[in-house]
Amino acid sequence: MANETNDFSVAITNLVDTAGKLVQQQVDLVGSGVKAVVSVVEPLAKTAIDLVGSAVNTAGQVLQNVSSTIAPKK
Repeated sequence: MANETNDFSVAITNLVDTAGKLVQQQVDLVGSGVKAVVSVVEPLAKTAIDLVGSAVNTAGQVLQNVSSTIAPKK
């Protein structure tokens, strides 16, 4: 009788250990996925910000040229 209880206890312990390992693997997998997404998005975001800054600077230069062309010369 005591042996059956011990076997059941070992089986439950093994089941809990296996479930814990599965959960840990899922957490690691999600963490790796987040890191991968961030490593892809970060350079794209920087490039997009640089592109917008360049476009704003270009638009400002165009407006300066137009206003200097329209402004009366002394």
